[in-house]
Amino acid sequence: MSGSAGLSTHVLDTARGRPAAGIAIQLHAVEADGQRRLLNTAVTNTDGRTDTPLIERGSLTQGSYELTFHVSAYFEGLAGVSTPPFLDVVTLRFTVTDTTAHYHVPLLVSPWSYSTYRGS
Repeated sequence: MSGSAGLSTHVLDTARGRPAAGIAIQLHAVEADGQRRLLNTAVTNTDGRTDTPLIERGSLTQGSYELTFHVSAYFEGLAGVSTPPFLDVVTLRFTVTDTTAHYHVPLLVSPWSYSTYRGS
């Protein structure tokens, strides 16, 4: 089923056990020479997701990508979090090889740590 792939993400606040709303996200393509090309920007909604996919189904191509999550503003002012927060910007660089599969790249984040995985 060629051309059905896309890219989506969501952000979960693991310290509070809920979606993280209001986090600004940037998606870049990483060119062969290492240069980054901005493809999309979004802000997470109340469900911690973007309102639309970062790359629509059928438009994903092979290559390296970078998701940048601006988490500092989300954590600022929350009880028990230092000012400025320990984490500022979380950048995830990953490679797409299968353009027939959907890539879902979530961020699980607390004020002090993060993890990710490749979903579908």
